Amino acid sequence: MKITPQQYPRIDDPKSKDHGLIDATALAPHTGKIAYELMEQMVRKAIRQANQKSSREILSIPDEATEAEKEAIYEKTGRKLFSYFKRYCGDPASTAHQVHTKDYRVVGQEQFRNWMVQKGRMNSGWRYQFLLFDCTVASGRFRSVSDLGTAEADFNAVIEFVDAQTKPLSLYVSVKNRRNTMGGQDWPKAIQALEVMANTDKNRVGPYCCVFAITMDKGQRHIKVEQRTKRPYSHNTEVWLSDFLWPFFANHTYEEIMTLVLDVLIEMQAQVDLSSEIEIPEAVLESFGAACQQKGLLNEDGVFDDPHKLVRFFCG
Repeated sequence: MKITPQQYPRIDDPKSKDHGLIDATALAPHTGKIAYELMEQMVRKAIRQANQKSSREILSIPDEATEAEKEAIYEKTGRKLFSYFKRYCGDPASTAHQVHTKDYRVVGQEQFRNWMVQKGRMNSGWRYQFLLFDCTVASGRFRSVSDLGTAEADFNAVIEFVDAQTKPLSLYVSVKNRRNTMGGQDWPKAIQALEVMANTDKNRVGPYCCVFAITMDKGQRHIKVEQRTKRPYSHNTEVWLSDFLWPFFANHTYEEIMTLVLDVLIEMQAQVDLSSEIEIPEAVLESFGAACQQKGLLNEDGVFDDPHKLVRFFCG
C-alpha cells in the first residue's frame, strides 16, 4: 500500500528541529484544566486497573487464605517461576555459565526478584496507558476519543483545527512506557502497521497523524528516520515524548503527572518494597527446585552441575 504525506499544517521552517512535524498551534487548544479531584480519581482508577492487569504482587494471597491454600499458591508460584527462568533466560550460553555450580535457592531468589522488576515495569506501562486515555477524554479538547485496544493502536482521538473550515485531524495513538520498549529493528514494522490501520479506517473523516506516545521518557517529539539514509519511515508518524505528550493530552506537565501519581500512591499506601527487600517464601523456592530437579538440572545437592544440559534446556 502506498502511503502519502497527509495534508495537515506542518512546521515548514527548514532550520527548525521540528521541521515536518504537525503544527500544534493550528489545533484547537485546551480551554481549561481538569479538576484536581477528578485527576486524583483517574490516577486511583489507573493504579487499580494496572494492578489487576499485571498482577503486580506475584504472591496474591487473600487475607483469609488458610495454610493449605497458601501452600498451594506457593507451589504454583514456584512452577511459574521455573517457567519464567526458561522463557526469559536471555542468552542461553551466558545464563548456563552464570548459574553453573550455584544452588537452586540462590538462582531462584535472583529469578524471583528479576520477575518482580519485570512485573513492575509492565504495571507502570499499563498505569500510564489507562491514565493518558482518561485524561484525553476528560480534557474536553477532543471531538471524540475511542478506546481501540488493538495491537497497533491503543486509542483514537479526533481534534478540530483552529480553522473551522478544515476537516478534523484523527490521532492514532500507540502508548509505550519508554522508547526502549521496542528495539531498533521493531520500529519500522510498528510504524507501518499503525499507519496502515489509520489509512484504511473507513470511519475516519479528514487527515490523520500516527503517534507513538512515550509516557516516561523526557523530551519533545521527533520523526523516526532510517539510520543510513536519514529518510523518515513515515511523514505521518511522530514520536511524542513526555514533555510534549502530557501537556498535549492532559494539559498537565510530566512532573505534575508524576507528582500526582506519587501523592496518590502514598495515600493508597501502595506496595513500595524494593525487589531486593521482598522476602521469598521457602516453599516457593522448594517448588522451583523441584521443577528444576524434575528436568534433571540439579545434582543430589541441589546444585546446577551441568551447563551443557542447561543450554539444551533453554534451547529446547
